[in-house]
Amino acid sequence: MNIHFAGTELAALIVATSFAAGLNTYATIATLGLLSRAGALTLPGSLHLVSSWWVIGACLALFTIEFFADKIPAFDLVWNALHTFVRVPIAALLAFKATSSLSPEMQLIGALAGAAIAFAAHGGKTAVRAAITPSPEPVSNIALSAGEDVLAVGLTWFATRHPYTSAGIAIVLVVIIVILTRWIIRALRKLFRGAENVIASSHSSA
Repeated sequence: MNIHFAGTELAALIVATSFAAGLNTYATIATLGLLSRAGALTLPGSLHLVSSWWVIGACLALFTIEFFADKIPAFDLVWNALHTFVRVPIAALLAFKATSSLSPEMQLIGALAGAAIAFAAHGGKTAVRAAITPSPEPVSNIALSAGEDVLAVGLTWFATRHPYTSAGIAIVLVVIIVILTRWIIRALRKLFRGAENVIASSHSSA
């Protein structure tokens, strides 16, 4: 069954996929592209590039790299720090392109909303990761990363079937993250300091 979104359903889909992109951009884009290729989803014309096999292949390759990189204690700090500048802008771009049929003002609002939701998801993810990474055992880090991957793919897929419910889930998670903003800010600072320390130590040992 091919699903086409418009109006409030499209807005709900943007909310859910923006949150998913904040967790794992590559998995989110690959899932959207594969669903479109399978005929299960009709993307807006401005997002047809997402269904390109080149884009899907590149995202799957990057997702594979992230799958392993994101599960290595310490290195995951560097990876997530760098991806602050990937997940948020791409989520904003996806939202902007998805709303191409609307006025420029509404497109801008959509892009800002997508960026804000992705930043909240990314912030929540990195805050929890910064708290878990110092643990000497690797199991918790691997389990957390795998859970994030499953949530990103699952929420994206679920949003194409139940956009309003998926948007509701994303909004509840964003509210929880906002409530914990102070802790997240401290954790993000710790993340970037940790990333700087890892880079500095790698340079000194080189």
